[in-house]
Amino acid sequence: MTDPTRAAVLRTAGAAAAGLAFASLGASASAASTTGEDPNVKLIRRYYAAYAKGDLDALREQFFAADIQWTIPGHHPLAGTKKGVDEVLAFFAELGRAGFRADPIALAADGDWVIDLHRGWSTSPEGLDITWALAFRIRQNRIVEAINFAGDQHAADAFFWRVYKLAKLPDRLAPRGKG
Repeated sequence: MTDPTRAAVLRTAGAAAAGLAFASLGASASAASTTGEDPNVKLIRRYYAAYAKGDLDALREQFFAADIQWTIPGHHPLAGTKKGVDEVLAFFAELGRAGFRADPIALAADGDWVIDLHRGWSTSPEGLDITWALAFRIRQNRIVEAINFAGDQHAADAFFWRVYKLAKLPDRLAPRGKG
């Protein structure tokens, strides 16, 4: 047996954490499956369908609360908490530049929360293909909060630094005009 790589250990740890989250939601998920799919899970399935089409207008109009907060982990140019629909959609537009895709693996609900495990990967350029877990908080049939958890944060940081380079300091510090 060979020594595991750091990436393999992180992927396993991310999958284990997601598994624990799903296990803790087991009672709610089982109850929902006997009475039909949880409405919040249905919402997240529809959200992923709109995301797959790149339909940012649908995301704004049908899925995101005006005061949404979306937290992206890591130490890279896209990391941090995006506040409000405009910031979140700007983040999604940047992901679109890298041809980011997401394929849900499993969804489970407990009250206002939906836990999502999905494969997320880039197509342009290729280079990132990892498992992600997201915690979505739903309020009044809208996503009000999302917190991402990367299965391999090191790989995500390296990819985002490679694809989204910061401008040189003088340009980065220059005031930005409107319009």
